Amino acid sequence: MDEVIKKAILPVAGMGTRFLPLAKAMPKEMWPIVDKPAIQFIVEEARDSGIENIIFVNNKRKKIITDYFKSYPEALKKILKSRKKQEALGAIQQIEDLVKKVSFSSVLQDKPLGDGHAILQAAPKIGKESVAVLFGDDIVESKTPCLKQLMDIFKTCQRPVLALYRMPKNLLPSYGVVGVEKIANRVFKIKKIVEKPEPGKEPSDLAIVGKYILTPDVFDFLKKAKPSKKGEIILANVFIEMLEQGKSIYGYEFEGKWLECGNKMAWLKSDLYLTLQDPRFSEELKNFIRENKLL
Repeated sequence: MDEVIKKAILPVAGMGTRFLPLAKAMPKEMWPIVDKPAIQFIVEEARDSGIENIIFVNNKRKKIITDYFKSYPEALKKILKSRKKQEALGAIQQIEDLVKKVSFSSVLQDKPLGDGHAILQAAPKIGKESVAVLFGDDIVESKTPCLKQLMDIFKTCQRPVLALYRMPKNLLPSYGVVGVEKIANRVFKIKKIVEKPEPGKEPSDLAIVGKYILTPDVFDFLKKAKPSKKGEIILANVFIEMLEQGKSIYGYEFEGKWLECGNKMAWLKSDLYLTLQDPRFSEELKNFIRENKLL
């Protein structure tokens, strides 16, 4: 019987060094994209893909992230109703709907010891199930949620699935890039992974995006993984080890637009792009740009 993915791990314990000094006070996952925090896009993607339980891998400093997804006090809602603040009530209702359809829990990662180490902290809550992993830096604009696309591929292969996106050659040295064997439309068998390849040594133009389906054996490898020179357990290195031992890993070139939020410039571009797509704000913002001759 094919396994159905019902749990998702969201690692949010990172230090956010690229977003300092503001990240010291406000976690980068809570920076707004249009009019809601980036992490809400990820949680909504999980919910819309059929995920029922979200596990945050957090640290003590970022309690604000889990607090954000708690129900709002009835007293506040009564005040907003009395003042006829319908837009604010609607925004609160979005969070209330999320809370109704998805359960939330969290585990701690006390030290920044790598993305693989972060995922491993959630292992006790996963058991022997396969699980989705979604990083907060990666928003995808698509008709079908990106995670749902990965889950559909997982139904047929029952093996780890990595989200892939075609990138311009000059940008590939900033990403993990895969060497692949094409087996169907947009579906690939991963043959190798090269982290931040040197120019001219890229195995393809397909970069790894921070969305995965992990099977139980990935956790077995994570538990045995040797830390890097920086003392970190890196998920990509675990995938490389699995490939070297003959394990099958698949990649899917998802349909949609990848909007990164992993550094200040990427966040600015993603915020501007999605704001210009939003009918509530697009016309006035476009007029402002024209009137002030900003382009």
